[in-house]
Amino acid sequence: MTSCPALFISAPSSGSGKTSITAAIARSHARRGKRVRVFKTGPDFLDPGILELASRAPVYQLDLFMGGFAHCQALLAQAAAEADLILVEGVMGLFDGDPSSADLAVAFGLPVVCVIDASAMAQTFAALATGLQRFRLEVHHGGVIANRVGGPAHGRMLLEGLPADLPLIAAFPREAALSLPERHLGLVQALEQPGLDGKLGAWADAWEAALRPGLALCAVEFPQEPEPPPAPRLAGRRIAIARDAAFGFIYPANVDLLRALGAELSFFSPIAHEPLPACDALWLPGCYPELHGDALGSHPTLAASLAAHVAAGKPLLAECGGMLALLDELTDATGHAHRMAGLMPGHARVQQRLAALGLQAIAWPEGPLRGHSYHHSTLETPLAPVAHATNPNGGKTTEALFQHGSLRASYVHHYFPSNPEAVAEFFKG
Repeated sequence: MTSCPALFISAPSSGSGKTSITAAIARSHARRGKRVRVFKTGPDFLDPGILELASRAPVYQLDLFMGGFAHCQALLAQAAAEADLILVEGVMGLFDGDPSSADLAVAFGLPVVCVIDASAMAQTFAALATGLQRFRLEVHHGGVIANRVGGPAHGRMLLEGLPADLPLIAAFPREAALSLPERHLGLVQALEQPGLDGKLGAWADAWEAALRPGLALCAVEFPQEPEPPPAPRLAGRRIAIARDAAFGFIYPANVDLLRALGAELSFFSPIAHEPLPACDALWLPGCYPELHGDALGSHPTLAASLAAHVAAGKPLLAECGGMLALLDELTDATGHAHRMAGLMPGHARVQQRLAALGLQAIAWPEGPLRGHSYHHSTLETPLAPVAHATNPNGGKTTEALFQHGSLRASYVHHYFPSNPEAVAEFFKG
């Protein structure tokens, strides 16, 4: 059993400022020499990039559906053994979804601190805070954080009505310069924000100025039950992975698993016109190919290299944006059509409104995997799906799985640790 101070940062809803506050706390501690490990609840690729820069350590997902209890427990225990502070950022509102942030906090005994956007309220702040506290009594609340506070007088009004066992931890100021840019899938990627590191320092300054006296970080006990290592079934195999602003949606746990299976990994940037490395298998993750259509379409060797890879019968996994990059054509949100690799027949169009969202369970030929879907594009292809995903919450998103020779493609972002054996079997070829 290992103990470590821990906080679960949640909120009544999305947009309350969870990521900014979590990043501010992480940077505040990290710049004082503390070892901080941050986790993100549920499927997300954008917030973790910002939290990784803030904490100066990789950010992993905690998801009771995608990874399961034992996997999440092992990740937390490993972090507790090497960290001075664990922060977990929730998803959506505290009680939203199934499993919810509250479910995760209860499962691992994590004290919850809710971030509430106080910009349009005063004494009602306390009513909302205490309502969250009393909705599920098994959730342990360690306090509340007021975000976007207008000034000292506003902060004093927010205090009115808060009980002694729900202290106001901090009154974070309303500051437009501290906001983060967004686009259609959420926050702009950390690697696309050259001034982000300096902004994180400003966030930490604001957090330390907003912090009220008396914050006590509770130590949480984490059982040391590491997951058994998988058999090295990919020993001697080299897997190439596209990784840049067009193909950046990569779970760190997926990379860890491939290495644990014995694979040698080789990363390359298609938008920088780097060539496909010599490899036995290839993974094209999702992200924003539509924002880099000209760079991808003008790559001098990529299309031919991809075609030769599949013609040789080598495995190629393409997820969401990675799949779109293999089509004949991709039309971006402005209506501009980009020529893609032409390896998978069909075309896709990016639209302004959301096209699909939800957790996904999908049956690969090698076995079932879990993951999620989140995209603004629609796809037309003559290929017949070999399988359709199911949604554990009964949602309408049930993505198709396509097989075209040794190419496997889907809108699903797969979480490899949900079935290491199936992943190994596919990449082994």
